Amino acid sequence: MEYRLLGRTGLSVSSLCLGTMMFGPWGNDDQDDSIRIIHRALDAGINFVDTADVYSNGVSEEIVGKALKGRRDDVVLATKFFMPMDQQPNHGGGSRKWIMTEVENSLRRLGTDYIDLYQVHRPSPSMDVEETLGALTDLVRQGKVRYIGSSSYSGSQIVEAQWASRTRNLERFVSEQPPYSILVRGIEEDVLPTTLRHGMGTLVYSPLSGGWLTGRWRKDAASTPTSAARPKARFDMDSPANQRKLNIVEDLALLAEKEGLTLIELALGFVLNHPGVTSAIIGPRTMQQLESQLPGADVNLSTAVLDRIDELVAPGVTLNPDDNSYGAAELAPAARRR
Repeated sequence: MEYRLLGRTGLSVSSLCLGTMMFGPWGNDDQDDSIRIIHRALDAGINFVDTADVYSNGVSEEIVGKALKGRRDDVVLATKFFMPMDQQPNHGGGSRKWIMTEVENSLRRLGTDYIDLYQVHRPSPSMDVEETLGALTDLVRQGKVRYIGSSSYSGSQIVEAQWASRTRNLERFVSEQPPYSILVRGIEEDVLPTTLRHGMGTLVYSPLSGGWLTGRWRKDAASTPTSAARPKARFDMDSPANQRKLNIVEDLALLAEKEGLTLIELALGFVLNHPGVTSAIIGPRTMQQLESQLPGADVNLSTAVLDRIDELVAPGVTLNPDDNSYGAAELAPAARRR
């Protein structure tokens, strides 16, 4: 397992980060099995674990806390806040009121007295970023949080937050967590150059593109979801964008086979090859899925392979706009001047 510095913090994290969204009722509801998967990941050299308060409404954090007993000091533990936890109007978001409340809830569920990386799960276009940064700065000074980060911020939102930190003498985001895969390359155009310029670590999520790059869905395969079975736009197989994705997945599968790799290994090797990427977040639900993803940490792709991938999906291109999950508000048609 390779270890990389998280931006300019001096903190070393594994190139694969264990995402835990699938541990709990959202995915694997067998807590003992989930704990075994976490232990296997740690034994394989992963020292970076990412969760969030909203995952299974706190159950994921509880599972992670149980799994890390006796091993906490060897792990860089990251969690997130922002998403609504219930129907109460102030039980979510980036306000000081919620942050100060929810950090205590996360600490309790995780069974720890500090969080290594506390991340804003989504930006809030209607709220001053200084409100969020001010509260997070206080948590760092109190010792409850070591570092702070953002998730799904656009390039301009990253710059705004960095500017606010510098001008107001507040803690700065040391990392950004955006979506990135062979099929979702939008961050190459703006986000990755921005994080590099500001010396931030970049932890990419969904490197397997929500299952598209696992071989789970193939052209004319029985397992390919239909628009009736999976009505979400990301999985609507009647859409031209997704038809194009199916065709490209076939070409990628052939390329992987030619290189002696699985499609999963090709996909993980691709994202880890980018100089702006610190760590790729994998989110296994089963032990088998974890085992299939661990070898991706050791894949080095040749220039010829990377060039072929660029021919299939051009740099900076996201094949289906519905796969984007960052900068949504400021880039939506209603917010653009036509």
